[in-house]
Order: sequence, then structure tokens, then C-alpha cells
Amino acid sequence: MTAVIDYGIGNTYSVVMATARFGEEVLLTNRLEELRAADRIILPGVGGFSQGMDNLKRLGLDRLLRETVAAGKPLLGICLGLQMLFEWSEEGESAGLGILKGQVVRFRQPGLLVPHMGWNQVTFQPQAGCYRQAVAQNAFFYFAHSYYVVPEEKEIVAGLTEYGCPFASFIRWRNVAGVQFHPEKSGSHGLAFLGTFLQQGKEG
Repeated sequence: MTAVIDYGIGNTYSVVMATARFGEEVLLTNRLEELRAADRIILPGVGGFSQGMDNLKRLGLDRLLRETVAAGKPLLGICLGLQMLFEWSEEGESAGLGILKGQVVRFRQPGLLVPHMGWNQVTFQPQAGCYRQAVAQNAFFYFAHSYYVVPEEKEIVAGLTEYGCPFASFIRWRNVAGVQFHPEKSGSHGLAFLGTFLQQGKEG
């Protein structure tokens, strides 16, 4: 079973519907016991970093997410869900979950339209592993964001996208994956990516 975290912010409906297309049992929930019982967890998100973190803490989901990672259960963060995995964000000068080392910064390149909206390419790195095999290199995905992650450990960067500068659009570390793009809104390539994540944890 795949659980999509409902914490009062984000594009939960489209994530649930895209996941259900694979015949998965999908549960939209913020109940700790249901999340602990899931085989894998998706943390979606569209909105402000501070509000997202406040909501997670209020519901006790910050501790649950750290438990999830420590237990080796597959976790996918999408957009804001990726950003909150890191230690700190310029948006609201807020602390994140601290699961991954690094920070979240705003696009500041002169003449660049912010937010970064629409379709852009992802160049998969060797760290992408099975995702690189499942999804076409330099495939286009849908983005909508003003901030991007800057990981301290470059070896976790599994995909790069160019927008004024190259930035990490896909990270992968142990049982954790995180994407700045929206696979649930990215057509066939997005579904191929999501389907690869859903295979995680099925190997017994």
C-alpha cells in the first residue's frame, strides 16, 4: 500500500490519482498508524515552506518522516516535499526536516522569470540508477517553483535541470527520492518515473 501524506497543503488529488493508475492501493492520510503501516510514502507539496513545516510539526508528521527514513521505507518527496527534506530554506528562513544536508535557495539570476513554470528537461546522472533505465534521458517534466535545493553532498544529485543555472531536480539517497518537478503532471515520462518509485520496497 502507498500512503500519500495529507497535511493541508499540496496537490494531493493528482498524486493519488496518478498513483492509483498503477493498480496500487492508495491511501490519503495524516494518521500516524496508517502511515506506519504503509509500504511506501509520498510527501507532495505546493506552497510555502514555513506553512508546510508548521503543518507537519502540528500533526507529528516530522517525527514520522524521520522514522520512515530510519526504518528504510521508501519515501518520495515532490516539489515542496523535496525541499522540506533539507536542513533550511531561504523561504521564510525556516528549518526543514534535516533528513538531507543542504539548503533551499531562490532563483536570483538577472533577467530570469521567477517562478520557473512549465516544461523543462532532466538530465539523469549515474546515481539515478533504475530511474535512468526507466525514463528517457533529457525527458521533459513539469515544474512550478521559485526555490531549488542545494545539497551539501553532491553524490545524492540524481538529476540536473538548467534554468539560469544547473540545479538539482532529482535527488536520491538510500531509501529517499525527491524531485523538484511534478511527475503526476508530466505525462508518460512522469508516470514512468512514478511507476519506478512504486516498485521500491516490492522486492521482498
